[in-house]
Amino acid sequence: MARHLSFTGFAWKNLRRRRLRTLLTLVGITMGIGAFVALVGFSRAFEHEWMRLYTSSGTDIAVVETNFMNTSLDESIGHQIGAVPDVAVAVPMIFNLLDLTPDVNALVYGWRADSYELDSLILLSGRRFRDGQPEVILGKNLADDLKKRSGDSLPIQGTNFTVTGVFHGGTALEEGAVIMPLDQLQTISSMQGKVTAFHVRLRPVPAGEAYDRYVKRAEAEIEAAVPGVHADPAADRAANNQLVALAHSVAWGTSSIALLIGILGIANTMAMSVFERTREIGILRALGWKGRHVILLILTEAAALGLAGGFLGIAAGWTALLVLSAMPQTASIVSASVAPLHLAESLLIAIAAGLVAGAYPAWRAARLSPVEALRYE
Repeated sequence: MARHLSFTGFAWKNLRRRRLRTLLTLVGITMGIGAFVALVGFSRAFEHEWMRLYTSSGTDIAVVETNFMNTSLDESIGHQIGAVPDVAVAVPMIFNLLDLTPDVNALVYGWRADSYELDSLILLSGRRFRDGQPEVILGKNLADDLKKRSGDSLPIQGTNFTVTGVFHGGTALEEGAVIMPLDQLQTISSMQGKVTAFHVRLRPVPAGEAYDRYVKRAEAEIEAAVPGVHADPAADRAANNQLVALAHSVAWGTSSIALLIGILGIANTMAMSVFERTREIGILRALGWKGRHVILLILTEAAALGLAGGFLGIAAGWTALLVLSAMPQTASIVSASVAPLHLAESLLIAIAAGLVAGAYPAWRAARLSPVEALRYE
């Protein structure tokens, strides 16, 4: 007795009988989704580390120039910010990415010796730096990479600095960083009298007022007191600083290219499938299939390819994150865990990619004349 074949079973049979082409198409969409899972997951972990940088030190607000992508503020406005009633303390800072050796570059922070941000660090050896002196403290990971310890010399931008201490930071961004006196970083960066931002710690939240509302009010007070600046909550600043924005752009750009390759692969597979099955489609139309039924069949096959590639891509991306989380250079930044929302995004993108890729072949198949299709050899 002939076995009844369901609609989905029919679609699966069509994919299975062209195994090599189906496999190659799956490889393409797997690469695209894998890149999305790994790269976007990495950039979000990077953003999370910036957020921890603020929360670990107790920073509530970051004050930057209105054009935050190239912020440079006069150090002198710190007194105006500090005079705002809700501000407990405002400290200037600079951060830069500098080459320390031909093989090692690192974030370099410029802080004052009395900055509250130093209080969140745990000195493992040595002492803090002093203002006005060519001294630095190193995060433990960076100190290990450079094979430096307290008392050693470290040349930076042509100036020899003394390593006065090695510290354990609250985040990976601090563990792999150099921290030096603000005035010293201003000198080697040619930013005398200028800073990247002011980090603000607010006074305790008044009784009965929500924290978010309190921060929003303090932001307005700071912007009113110092025209030309922008006060950001710590969470917004973590998401919008130059390095995080660059990481997100690279992740989405690279993933988009990889996904485009996968979409083209599915489109090619479905177009060739329609071409090779012209007579078969003519028979289906002659048996009473409507154009919408043919469209649904082709889109079902395309969506199935996208869904299968999505699951495979998630596995590939998760494996890549596992590798990155095990590498010494990235272990402290990258997490092998993937947020459920990120997984859902990946599957939806994979299915959408399949449907987009299959749209034109499906439309073309539905327009085939049954008579002409049956005559096709």
